[in-house]
Amino acid sequence: MAEYKLKVTTGAMKHAGTIDHIYVILFGTEGQSERTELNSLGIDFKTGKTGVYTVKTSSSLGKLLLVKVEKDPFFIFPEDEWYCSKIVVTTPEGDNVVFPCYRWISRGELVELRGGKAIKCLEEEHSLLIDHRKKELELRKSLYRWESADDGLMHFSHFKDVSELPAEVRFSLSKSEEFKCTQKMISIELLLKGLAKPGKRWQSIEEMKKIFTFKKTIMSEYVSQHWKEDDFFGYQFLNATNPNVIKRCSKLPSNFPVTDEMVKPFLETGTSLVKEMKKGNIFLCDQRIFDGIPARVKEGNPLYVTAGLCLFYMNPEQHLKPVAIQLHQQPSEQNPIFLPSDPETDWLLAKLFIRSSDQIEHQAVHHLMNTHYLAEVFAVATLRCFPTIHPLYKLLIPHFRYTLHINMLGRKLLLGPGGALSDSSLGVEGLTELMRRALSQMTYGSLCLPENIAARGLESIPNFYYRDDALKLWKYINSYATGMVEHYYPSDSDVLDDAELQEWINEIFTHGFLKNKQSGFPSCFNTKEELAKFITMVIFRVSAQHAAVNTGQYDYNSWMPNGSLLLCQPPPATKGKTSMQTILEVLPNVEETVKIVSTVRILSEKYTDVVLLGDFPEEHFDELVPKQIIKAFQADLSYMREEIAARNSHLEVPYTYLNPAVIENSVTI
Repeated sequence: MAEYKLKVTTGAMKHAGTIDHIYVILFGTEGQSERTELNSLGIDFKTGKTGVYTVKTSSSLGKLLLVKVEKDPFFIFPEDEWYCSKIVVTTPEGDNVVFPCYRWISRGELVELRGGKAIKCLEEEHSLLIDHRKKELELRKSLYRWESADDGLMHFSHFKDVSELPAEVRFSLSKSEEFKCTQKMISIELLLKGLAKPGKRWQSIEEMKKIFTFKKTIMSEYVSQHWKEDDFFGYQFLNATNPNVIKRCSKLPSNFPVTDEMVKPFLETGTSLVKEMKKGNIFLCDQRIFDGIPARVKEGNPLYVTAGLCLFYMNPEQHLKPVAIQLHQQPSEQNPIFLPSDPETDWLLAKLFIRSSDQIEHQAVHHLMNTHYLAEVFAVATLRCFPTIHPLYKLLIPHFRYTLHINMLGRKLLLGPGGALSDSSLGVEGLTELMRRALSQMTYGSLCLPENIAARGLESIPNFYYRDDALKLWKYINSYATGMVEHYYPSDSDVLDDAELQEWINEIFTHGFLKNKQSGFPSCFNTKEELAKFITMVIFRVSAQHAAVNTGQYDYNSWMPNGSLLLCQPPPATKGKTSMQTILEVLPNVEETVKIVSTVRILSEKYTDVVLLGDFPEEHFDELVPKQIIKAFQADLSYMREEIAARNSHLEVPYTYLNPAVIENSVTI
């Protein structure tokens, strides 16, 4: 008679426990156990607790290979999902084998757990495990399927509703409850304040501050006080929610005929535009991606969006300021170049139209497509192509926590009927075209931060805190990814020979980047270096980059005069004919403002069910070397937290969004 001791750990999150019956079968090289119920005195499988159980067999099962876990109902009680963290089995020979689970298990579901170290496909030796690996991937490919809604957009998972999602990728019950509660709370608050009345227009800029009655942050208040200032306008293109578009300008575009005479009053005495371009002090935001995309019509009234150009000057005081704005791509008498010396409301309106297009591009391209949709592509490919024992599954799966679930909610919240993006100036059709254009222009280099910064000529522009923090994070993530890759892939041939890895990158190339060879995205990997770089890009994008473009949304985008997703009147075509009343007529009405503010608040709200970058409560790796690599990564992030805190203590406007203390490990909101 042989005895196996099982330590079964239930997750610590809310509702993780279960009263259902749990059964296991142990599989080894020399046979299998009987189906055994795990049952001891008292209540089993309590939240956050570890229970100890015994499974007896007639003789040793040899090397332990698999644990099958099954959950059956307790009498006629309703569904009672169980979050199983891990099972540690002590064999009769005294070996401890860890079987990670870290997922919700539904009633009637049978889950097969692999134990021991991470293994690539060619390293499998036992026929039972080879067969298990094959069947696991077949099941995953049937469970997670690709779907395309538009030929020019990334593909996504086939699920139509969150109720269809497998338990392993759904929100926890506590996360779902908190998300729904936040939505209801925000709606009730605004109704109580009387701000959800249809059709009502704002009577003054000051009245718009009512939106902050229930929620304001230090930054949202700062924005409402400084939105008119040129240096703050420039600052936002470096350190607000969209630091992705500005670039150094060494030659003016031919369709932007700014002259020295126009901008001379705003440059340092004795210099010129050409001289400042040679010094590297002139920068450009060109919104030509919007050119030709029609705005939508709302209730018979046209809405407005512009494809503008904005020229910036980094002055000797190291303030980035706008010095010229043209609101359409083709110069004409009806498309003047606005200057800081123009009447105040003309200049404010010009900046408002630039910021509004910037916000639309931020939400649709740099937030939704370049983090959320890309994360979904990476997640679905990972779930389809890697078995749970593969080292890259273990490495990547913490970075896709809740991604499929939040993306399904996000598509409804932002792009469904009445969604903030659906109701924007472009509407769903215009936004779809915007994303098509952006994807067709996307390059691999644009997603790899060091190359992105260099291509835009922003290596040395001062006070660019996003760049400073993001490059450090890229370096630390790259060191982490490289360590893991070199441990599991000792040579380039190991990379070439991993069929599951090659299938994974090919699926990403096919379904994410639509086989666009001109983009520079890899369709296969030939070297360890290529693989480590790609893994770095994936982890950076779904953690740090998402934090950079999402966390500050309420801070910067809740004050409508600072930029709005929806503009109701055309941009000025001549100078000297506007007033503050014109600005109020251009901005969305009270109800529309409430919808936009509610959305950015939900997206940037702090939730309790959070796993930060570098935290791995789910221990997928059991080997010493990967654990050491993880510790080194955590030490780097800990040091960075202290660095950022020290720097921010000296800044009037602290940059906090890339502090590892607030970056989530995955796209979860």
